[in-house]
Amino acid sequence: MHLARALLMTTSCTLLAAAAAADEPHYDYPIQPVPFTAVKVDEGLWHDRIETNRTVTIPYDFKKCEETGRIANFVIAGDRLAGRPNDGRHRGFWFNDSDVFKVIEGAAYSLALTPDEKLDAYLDDLIAKIAASQEEDGYLYTIRSAQAEIPERMRRYTGATRWSYLEHSHELYNVGHLYEAAVAHYQATGKRTLLDVALKNADLVDRLFGEREGQMIDVPGHQEIEIGLVKLYRLTGEKRFLDLAKFFLDRRGVPAGRKENRVYGEYWQDHQPVTEQSEAVGHAVRAAYMYSAMADVAALTGERDYVEAIDRLWDNVAGKKMYLTGGIGSRHSHESFGDNYELPNESAYNETCAAIGNAMWNHRMFLLHGDAKYMDVVERVLYNGFLAGISLEGDKFFYPNPLSCRVGYRFNKGAEGRSPWFDCSCCPVNIVRFIPSIAGMIYAQREDDVFVNLLVPGSTELEVRGRKVKISQETLYPWQGRALITVRPEEPVEFALKVRIPGWSRGEPVGTDLYRYRRAESTPRRCGVLDGEGEEIVEAAAEEDNFFVLKRKWDRAVTVLVDFEMPIRRVYAHDKVASAARRVALERGPLVYCIEAADNEDRVPQLVIREPQEDPVPELDSMRPNWQPELLGGVVVIEGHATTVAEDAEGNPSTTDAVPFTAIPYYAWNHRGNGQMRVWIPTDPAVIEEELAEARRQREAAKKAKDT
Repeated sequence: MHLARALLMTTSCTLLAAAAAADEPHYDYPIQPVPFTAVKVDEGLWHDRIETNRTVTIPYDFKKCEETGRIANFVIAGDRLAGRPNDGRHRGFWFNDSDVFKVIEGAAYSLALTPDEKLDAYLDDLIAKIAASQEEDGYLYTIRSAQAEIPERMRRYTGATRWSYLEHSHELYNVGHLYEAAVAHYQATGKRTLLDVALKNADLVDRLFGEREGQMIDVPGHQEIEIGLVKLYRLTGEKRFLDLAKFFLDRRGVPAGRKENRVYGEYWQDHQPVTEQSEAVGHAVRAAYMYSAMADVAALTGERDYVEAIDRLWDNVAGKKMYLTGGIGSRHSHESFGDNYELPNESAYNETCAAIGNAMWNHRMFLLHGDAKYMDVVERVLYNGFLAGISLEGDKFFYPNPLSCRVGYRFNKGAEGRSPWFDCSCCPVNIVRFIPSIAGMIYAQREDDVFVNLLVPGSTELEVRGRKVKISQETLYPWQGRALITVRPEEPVEFALKVRIPGWSRGEPVGTDLYRYRRAESTPRRCGVLDGEGEEIVEAAAEEDNFFVLKRKWDRAVTVLVDFEMPIRRVYAHDKVASAARRVALERGPLVYCIEAADNEDRVPQLVIREPQEDPVPELDSMRPNWQPELLGGVVVIEGHATTVAEDAEGNPSTTDAVPFTAIPYYAWNHRGNGQMRVWIPTDPAVIEEELAEARRQREAAKKAKDT
């Protein structure tokens, strides 16, 4: 048995034994994911992304961590603690330790899937440096340990002494990522080197924070440690780690006992107790991490108030604050959520880390509730809001992800296009750890139910009623809606195979009224057991709760056909979303599309996709998909004709009909030069005319200001 898989199973047994020994009820998610280590992803889009992550992005990110001093910070701290001469100074942000931990986590995931002696040895050396930088009592924060005195410019964020400014110091955020990396490394290699560092630190935090006499009552400014503590609890079975995670959550928004009896405020989601929150506010990544941790703690404690709170918050995010791409966080200011329905296009922030957090949270919501709508959001994020954050080559990144772009717009932390790195590089290193974990979202189990949540070519092996069952998929998804799912039981066994019917097929983009299709009805689809020739369905699946369901005795290798028709769909936003008024977006399958200059020259801000007419005009109403194997790694583009509105020589609007246009998947934009791009395209020429008039007013005002 693969070591990582064996360790995962051992971990589960350890936790169960600990709960039984304590004579406590055992809680957990009703649905359990099939670990990514038990899933093989074959050729296709995600295989390519996982392989690029392994061969390009992981070594690239480690190299950048070396070049920017992130790794040297550990060496300097270790030398200073050991009394060795080293005149180096800490470089970069006070939270840069977390970047290294995240790359280690991603590298460990990669090792769990593909053995690599060179990477294994590199991690051994790096972990030795991290261990040397840890203080005797377990404290680990290189900006404080690497120098006798923190520079004044940084002390305003770190505080003068340990734990004195948790609002911004990231001391607890950093080690949360350490805990996640340590668990991943142990599960991948069986080595305790990083785990011992993490446990020593967690012991310190557990001694210092809590409700016991003499302990500190405070919360981390940036949530993350809660997720890491839950992972330590799962690994060790030590309930104090789960209790500590719950303590940090329970104390948010509660001033009593905290420093100066005050809370931090909305930016930190520290304005109300977490069980009373109903609107997503503040920093979007912090929020998504907190909601994920709340789901974990709710699942492991049976805390119903937590479940009710994250249900309300989900309704708010998915119903009023989420972009069509699955991105969250509309404001550059404070990287935060905006007001309800505040979803601007060009100034959208949509941080890549926030997309990752949204997927993590929604996956947990599915494990709690089993509702397909949560996996609809996960899929929307994966193929759109997240995937745009990294280049096809694997070495350039978006921090924000706007839905509209113009020439010269430096939206990406000062760059017009994807950047090779950032001073604050949380997104590139978060991508590294997230991509391998996507395989763990494909399958799940609940007693005798086996869920296929994502159509991805590959296979897994799991146990149902103590019998081994192998499930494999053959599919060209997301380009085609057809998949062959083969079920091979080692022995006859009865269970229900449940294949998610995607929201885009059901006529429900996100399970709320935030977005709608022009035609709300479902698209044609079918699912069932094929005959021995693999041609005809001889046993049709039922449709229950947005899943195809085949409940039967599986006594031999059986192939199931799943087939979703993939029409091009016009999408509209809620009437209160001003940025999408009189505009339409295009989707096909799980993919959101955009138009960009590489295919449409300078016509992007001129294009109008008119509403279909009752008396159709074929050249304006028809659009067709076209597979382009050599374009952008192989994509299906949408081709059609549109109207353009431009200024003539006198500055008056001039309309041209039947102009060809091409739309590409949103995730693939900005690979052929910087410049114009749009997701939401006007349906009324008057929208362009108004934009042209506003541009004229701005030019005239600028000229007047210059002249005066």
